[in-house]
Amino acid sequence: MRTLSTIGYEGKTQPELLEELKAAGVALLVDVRAVAASRRPGFSKTALGSALRDQGIDYLHLRPLGTPAAGREAARKGRIAEMRAIYAEQLETPEALLAMEQLLAEAGERHVALLCYEKEAPCCHRAMLAERMLERAEFDVRNL
Repeated sequence: MRTLSTIGYEGKTQPELLEELKAAGVALLVDVRAVAASRRPGFSKTALGSALRDQGIDYLHLRPLGTPAAGREAARKGRIAEMRAIYAEQLETPEALLAMEQLLAEAGERHVALLCYEKEAPCCHRAMLAERMLERAEFDVRNL
């Protein structure tokens, strides 16, 4: 059975994140942020992708699997049920369905980790994404 990991970078430095991914044996980090930019040094798309490649980990940004602005706002305010409802709608868009197929294909071939900001997976859309993936394929899901 393939392993699917999830990880949030909240409270971590880029080197800490890289070390966790390497220790877990992650081959591909899939960035599932709608906006792959960050005020935290080293976590914007270009810097993160470059650092990952230097460590032998591939990087893929799947923007359609990110949370829309309204969902991010709900999550920031602790309204997790509202965020989940908004994200459930996002996952039904044609772009997200196509991105999900790409993600499932990648995860079927190698150890993938889903990246977002939130430290706690249950409070983040990446947990919902992992749940959806489990509806389609068998994975051992690990929250790093």
